[in-house]
Amino acid sequence: MNTQLCNEAVTLVGNPNILVNLVSARVRQLNSGSSRPLIDNPLLGSADMALTELVEKKMEFSILDEEMASEVKKAKKRCK
Repeated sequence: MNTQLCNEAVTLVGNPNILVNLVSARVRQLNSGSSRPLIDNPLLGSADMALTELVEKKMEFSILDEEMASEVKKAKKRCK
């Protein structure tokens, strides 16, 4: 992975753990073929592509506060 992209992305997201989760989810999408790349650079690997999409603000994310996160967990349990 490109170190400069990682540094820019962690500055944007603020939490390295959340960044890992965002990039991992996007890489799974790209590798499974369920989503097309949002940038036009076939030479990049999946992780660098995901980081570039994030840094160039091609994809959105939101960080839930603790109360919202607990509500989401409760809703997921009810759906099972």
